[in-house]
Amino acid sequence: MSSELKPAILDPANTDLKVCALGGGHGLFATLSALQLLTNELTAIVTVADDGGSSGRLREELDCLPPGDLRMALAALCDRHAWDGLWPKVLQHRYESQGNLGGHALGNLLMVALWQVLDDPVKGLDALGELLSCRGRVLPMASEPLEITALVQTQQDEKIVRGQQHVAKANGRVKDVYLTPAEPKVPAATLEAIQEAEYIFMGPGSWYSSVIPHLLVPELQQALVSSKARKVLVLNLGTQPGETSGMSPAEHLRVLKKYAPDLRFDAVLYGEEDTPTDTELQQTLAEEGAKLYSQRLHSATKPQVHNPLLLASLMADLFNEWGRNCH
Repeated sequence: MSSELKPAILDPANTDLKVCALGGGHGLFATLSALQLLTNELTAIVTVADDGGSSGRLREELDCLPPGDLRMALAALCDRHAWDGLWPKVLQHRYESQGNLGGHALGNLLMVALWQVLDDPVKGLDALGELLSCRGRVLPMASEPLEITALVQTQQDEKIVRGQQHVAKANGRVKDVYLTPAEPKVPAATLEAIQEAEYIFMGPGSWYSSVIPHLLVPELQQALVSSKARKVLVLNLGTQPGETSGMSPAEHLRVLKKYAPDLRFDAVLYGEEDTPTDTELQQTLAEEGAKLYSQRLHSATKPQVHNPLLLASLMADLFNEWGRNCH
C-alpha cells in the first residue's frame, strides 16, 4: 500500500451507520468511493440536471432522467471484487463509433432500458444496483429532469446561462442560479432516506451545478433542514475555472447559506494537512457552529482530486468521535 493511503479504521459499532450523500458527477463519486469503505447503509441522492454528452442526448430523445451522474454513483458503489472488478469498467464503458452509438456509455443505455421496462426510475435504479451488487442505493433528487439557469457576471456585463454543462463552464462569476421546474416532485424513497439518515454529506463537486441544485428543490431542502442527521460538508480542493474562480472556502459556505439559510452543518471536511489560519473561514465556521476536520485529502498526482482512502480515513475519525445518531 502506498504511504499516502492511510487506511480507514472504523469502530465496528459504526459500520452500519445510515448515511446519505448528495451531489453529482466526479465529486459525488469520490465521496461514495470513500463512504462505501465504511458503511453498508449508504444512499446516494443524485442531481438530475445533466444535459451534455450521452445523458443530454438520451434525455432529449427519450424524455427521461439524465442517467450519467446516476451511473457514476452506481459505479462508485459496485462490488469491485466480483468478476475481478469488471462491472464498474463495463458500466463506464463508452462506445467509440462515428455512428449513433458513439459516445454513449453502456451504463446509461442499460439504465434507460430498465426505466422503460419497469416504468419507474427508482425501481430501475434498484434493479441495476442489485445486478451490480452495489454497497448502497442510488436515488434521483427529483422525479423529472431539471434545467439549471444561472446569472453570470462577466468582465463586460451580466448574462443568462442555461444548462448544467454551460453553467459548469460559465466564463465569469455566477451570481444566482435557479431550476426549471422550480418545484419538482421528489421521490418518496429519496425523502425517506433523508429522514432515516444518521449522517448526511454534501460536496465536493461543481458548486453551482452539482451541490447547490439540491437546495433549490423546496421539498428536498425542507427535508434536509428538518432531518435530525448530523450534516457534513466536504469542501472542494480548489476552485473550478469558469464557475467558482476566486471563491474562498468561506465563500463556498456562505453561498450555500444564501440558498438554504436554515440549513446548518455540524462538520466541515477540509483538504489541508494543517488547520487553516484563514480568519474568514474560521469566522464562518464559528457562525455556523461547525467543527473543522482537516488533513491532506488530495491524490498524489492530481491535487484537485480527492483520494478516497484519505477521505475515508477522515470520515472514520469523524464517525468514531461523533458515534451513532439514531433517532
